[in-house]
Amino acid sequence: MSVKVLTDENFEEEVIKAEKTVLVDFFATWCGPCKIMAPVVEEIAAKRDDIKVCKLDVDEGRDTAINYGIMSIPTLMVFKNGEVTKTFVGVTDESEILAAL
Repeated sequence: MSVKVLTDENFEEEVIKAEKTVLVDFFATWCGPCKIMAPVVEEIAAKRDDIKVCKLDVDEGRDTAINYGIMSIPTLMVFKNGEVTKTFVGVTDESEILAAL
């Protein structure tokens, strides 16, 4: 499964109203650690078709990033039934993320 690109406009529909668990990667194109996490996020999307994997560029989705209190990037959040169940800040091992899903 591919990674869905999020915006402020589609966040609620794609994440909050999603029927499956959603992993959201809050990132920026200029962020070095985000570039390290990008292939990990892609790998999770490829391995797990039972979840939805999404990315939100915090520079473009500023309102959503502020709403979720994103202070450092990369931040990955796991959403279940529209609620955040786990948050990872910084470079995180794939196994830790998979365990939270």
